Amino acid sequence: MTLTRRNVLKVGAAAAALPLLGGKAFAQAEPLKVGFMLIGTVNDNGWNFGHAQGAKFMKEALGDAVAEPTIVENVPEGPDCERVLRELAQSGHKLIFATSFGYGDYVIKVAEQFPDVKFEHATGYQRSDNVATYNARFHEGRAVCGTIAGHLSKTGKAGYIGSFPIPEVVLGINSFVLAARKVNPAFEITPVYISTWNDPAKEADAARAMIDQGIDIIAQHTDGPAALQVAEERGIVGGFGQGADMVAFAPKAQLTSIIDNWGPTYVESAEAVIAGTWASADRWPGLKEGEVQIGPYNASIPADVVAAAEAVKAGQIDGSFNIFTGPINDHTGAERVAAGVTLTDGELLSMDWYVEGVNPPA
Repeated sequence: MTLTRRNVLKVGAAAAALPLLGGKAFAQAEPLKVGFMLIGTVNDNGWNFGHAQGAKFMKEALGDAVAEPTIVENVPEGPDCERVLRELAQSGHKLIFATSFGYGDYVIKVAEQFPDVKFEHATGYQRSDNVATYNARFHEGRAVCGTIAGHLSKTGKAGYIGSFPIPEVVLGINSFVLAARKVNPAFEITPVYISTWNDPAKEADAARAMIDQGIDIIAQHTDGPAALQVAEERGIVGGFGQGADMVAFAPKAQLTSIIDNWGPTYVESAEAVIAGTWASADRWPGLKEGEVQIGPYNASIPADVVAAAEAVKAGQIDGSFNIFTGPINDHTGAERVAAGVTLTDGELLSMDWYVEGVNPPA
């Protein structure tokens, strides 16, 4: 059902509109009502699909303790999301997940008006008594992908399709190229920002332009498989799924994928609300906790390259390897991280500079 540019879905149930209750919060009754606000659609085969799968996992794990999760699709990062958040709170949802970076200011504003509702903002940084933040260490997966790229690229040149130049995206670009340059010190990557999280036409156009300029590996921090489909069509070395396994769209070109596993996080949060133990916090799990997963490797990848990728994955899980341990220079050649020093989480989360090997956008 379309509702002012949005789709409202019930996981495992028929679509239903959210009732407006004149500003009065509906009294919470069991089972717990949980809402999810998505910037795209659940069938984008990437970021939003991953959150929808997480909602499904939560319902299956908690059964009758939670109602069928409500998912509101296609909510842009702007005033419209404030209205959606308010509607969810007014209609009795006591736990609401806002799953895109640009929702942050609106989450904080609406949360002030509904102190008995718990809000969690994915990839955000603003918290309050009833607002928590959560993220995943996607950059750990990028290091695995970068290792593969360093081994397989014939040109030593990769492209990176990004949404916006925010720290989370810059962090992923840097992780990818640092890992690739450990294999091939001359490896270069060129990012292109398309100013949206999901626009198949823009993603495909960017991929074609990159390939025309001589790259043979494509990475991305956008939501869909369009760039991989172009890689498949053009027959380059390949690329990587983002947010979900995209092999169905590019069986030859997808080398592996970074899979977002949000389900355990959603179970933990819902259980805490039900038990009355929920508290505002920031969570940032990764490969070790299983929130970031590496998909199956393409059968075309040589065994020694798979072994190298697995070693990088295992090192990040057991703590013996950190891609952001110095020495690290920035793209101008200036030292940013001294030998033996590892960047803190705070420094990673605020990263606004490129490492050596990145050709910054003009």
